[in-house]
Amino acid sequence: MFFQKKKKETIDVNMERDLKGLRFESRNGIREVVSRRGRLHLFDGFSLRHFDFILLLLVLALNIIGIYAIGSAEPTLRLRQIYGTILSLAVMTAISALDYHRVMKCRWLWYLVCLALLAAVNLFGSTANEAQRWISIGGLRFQPSESAKILLILFYASFITRLQDKMKTFSAVLALILLVLPPIALVYLQPDLSTSIMIFIIICVMMFVGGLSWKLVTGALIISVPAGIVVFNLILQEGQTLVNEYQRGRVLAWLHPEQYKDTLAYQTMNSMMAIGSGQLLGKGYNTNEISSLLNSGYISESQTDFIFTVIGEETGFIGTTAVVLLLVLVSVRCMFIALQAKDVSGSLIAAGVGAWIGFQGIINIGVATGVLPNTGLPLPFVSYGLTSLLCLYAGIGFILNVRMQSKKR
Repeated sequence: MFFQKKKKETIDVNMERDLKGLRFESRNGIREVVSRRGRLHLFDGFSLRHFDFILLLLVLALNIIGIYAIGSAEPTLRLRQIYGTILSLAVMTAISALDYHRVMKCRWLWYLVCLALLAAVNLFGSTANEAQRWISIGGLRFQPSESAKILLILFYASFITRLQDKMKTFSAVLALILLVLPPIALVYLQPDLSTSIMIFIIICVMMFVGGLSWKLVTGALIISVPAGIVVFNLILQEGQTLVNEYQRGRVLAWLHPEQYKDTLAYQTMNSMMAIGSGQLLGKGYNTNEISSLLNSGYISESQTDFIFTVIGEETGFIGTTAVVLLLVLVSVRCMFIALQAKDVSGSLIAAGVGAWIGFQGIINIGVATGVLPNTGLPLPFVSYGLTSLLCLYAGIGFILNVRMQSKKR
């Protein structure tokens, strides 16, 4: 009787173990099938523990400075920028939870969407300041050239990854260059030469990070530098057809500002005087001083292209240095994440967005200080512009996901 009872207990224990094993195998089998089919893993990359709060705080600091500067330049736009920031943060958080590998699988979709939006601008876009760069949707203006940057970063991150073994060949580089020409041409026709150049710079940085051969880089520089000098000199000639007369005038105004101080160099000359008048500590936020060029109405587009001028006049050298330092830190942080990424595609996304923020910041500040010809590029996270802000935060969302996934290796 005792042995029968013992035997029964042993059988029960063994059956329980077998059932546990079956349940364990069943769970693993389900997970394996789910993993194979790619279901339920779209949000697999999110981890609050590995969330890069440092990058987020740096971006928010720039954004807050921008909101205050916009409120001084054009008070009626401050609330819209705040709403845009809230929406952008929501988009950034949602994107940071996405597995960027899944998103990049739709690379050709992103490329075609980019071309379709840019073509739509040229067909029925709205015009402002002699440029056709916006699409009006329900009373809101959308600038596709800004969305083109993030869409092309996603496309090229995926495409370069697929060509990883061929990146040192001329055919691969030629394919990458040919694919960027249609979007650049569509942006150039708006006309928007500065954004065209910006897109080309982003793609060049991504190609370099993707493993471009030093021989090809050297060869490209040997050809492009002399060619650039020739093109620049041709642009200065009367009757040339490379750029329109307005763009040529901006280049001439940059070279000879005194001759164009009442026309095309008006913005830049006043911008430099306003920044200089801020001295070390500035004239104070939303100052009422009569000597303020902003209050006197001498700085046009102060809430967008010349927002750095507002910061310079009101906060002086200290404020402008803070903005420059924050932009550098954001760009460096992006490049640091690119180095730590677990794969090439993650490195390319982080490097592309980092180059976008860094180079665009340099160009905008260069224009405000007279170092570069006048362009229409906004200062990242600072200038007013909901499309630009939304797309930049989307880029930060992808970088956050790259970082989180690199830490989960």
